[in-house]
Amino acid sequence: MRVRRVAAVLVWPALAALVARAAPGPEPAELTVERGRGPVPASYVGLHIHHAASGTAWPSVPFASWRLWDAYAVWPWLEDSRGHWQWQTLDRLIQLAEQHQIEVVLPLGLSPTWASARPAEPSAYGRPGFAAEPADLDDWRHYVESVASRYTGRVHVYEIWNEPNLARFYSGDVAHMLQLCRTAYAIIKRVDPAARVVSPSATGSDGVRWLDRFLAAGGADCFDVVGFHLYVWPEAPEAIVPLVAKVQEVLLRRGVADRPLWNTETGWYIAHARPASPGHAGALSESEAAATVARALVLARAAGVERFYWYSWDSEDMGLVDHDLARPAAVALAEVEHWLIGAVLDGCRRSSDGTWTCRLHRGDRAQWIAWHPAGPRALNNPARWSITQRRDLRGAVVPVHRGAQTIEIGPAPQLLEPTR
Repeated sequence: MRVRRVAAVLVWPALAALVARAAPGPEPAELTVERGRGPVPASYVGLHIHHAASGTAWPSVPFASWRLWDAYAVWPWLEDSRGHWQWQTLDRLIQLAEQHQIEVVLPLGLSPTWASARPAEPSAYGRPGFAAEPADLDDWRHYVESVASRYTGRVHVYEIWNEPNLARFYSGDVAHMLQLCRTAYAIIKRVDPAARVVSPSATGSDGVRWLDRFLAAGGADCFDVVGFHLYVWPEAPEAIVPLVAKVQEVLLRRGVADRPLWNTETGWYIAHARPASPGHAGALSESEAAATVARALVLARAAGVERFYWYSWDSEDMGLVDHDLARPAAVALAEVEHWLIGAVLDGCRRSSDGTWTCRLHRGDRAQWIAWHPAGPRALNNPARWSITQRRDLRGAVVPVHRGAQTIEIGPAPQLLEPTR
């Protein structure tokens, strides 16, 4: 999880489908976001589960893919000394995924202390050396080949490292990361040609600059999917839109705009009944978290993101459950997933008063998702929409009377449905 601020509205001229028009006065600029491609696939929503092998009940919400980060499944936990492998945890996680018919995204990364180029250097995990590149590339080769060979035909997606623009996760330079990426890509494609490789997933505005340097150095030849972490906390989820636009501008300029863009990690701090951890001031309330999850899922898809992995299901300060009980944000995630999967999200528009409306359709039947981040508003209800009911983030339905001129909306998105 990362804390990076981004500007409220940024629009790149090269992206014709993402345009802003300034409105007079202090009101927000109007903004149209319409880069989603085709029906939203069942693979759109993914999760992180930290303790599935040691007590966390299986998630009660539908999801298609599981990213095994912070699940004790990367190199330092697999090979704690050269040649001494500990496969039990990762085997168990893969078995759980297969049991529930869930795809796994397996990150490859972090250097065990014994293999690290800087074995005394601090890292995010409280253990020295983990953030450095390996001292000997042959150790990395052996690690990647061991993993890919063991899980051939069972793991279909690998990701290279995690947040390489943050020194506590990766303290090396772009040249070393490119070497690691190319080495891993060649091995994975030789062992399992059908497997896909996700690029090193940077995060925040600084991550956009890192991605640009990586691609400028030739990084496009070692991945099939662009990974990025769309962390914008403490900003509202609407800040995802300009961050995606900046990533897409880099991809366009570097000639890889045709590759899928996956948000392989994003979350917000959520307050529990107990006080938020130190440094997490401003953690979201339960209702704010539910609204945030919903808006993030909708806007990321409208902006052109093809997968969205929530961080996480069971973490203490960003989790969707508390002692295995689904929190409102988990209920909202499941509900919005129901709204989106199989539908075409035509686009989202922010009006000059800050109201967001998103149009989606299934066949010839249109629906709308609407909210206002700042609080209650009266949304104009055009007669042509033929709205007869609105559905909230719990799935509860409220009738809309025929002839109603407005519909009450607020920070929590609602699905506006016409007569069937």
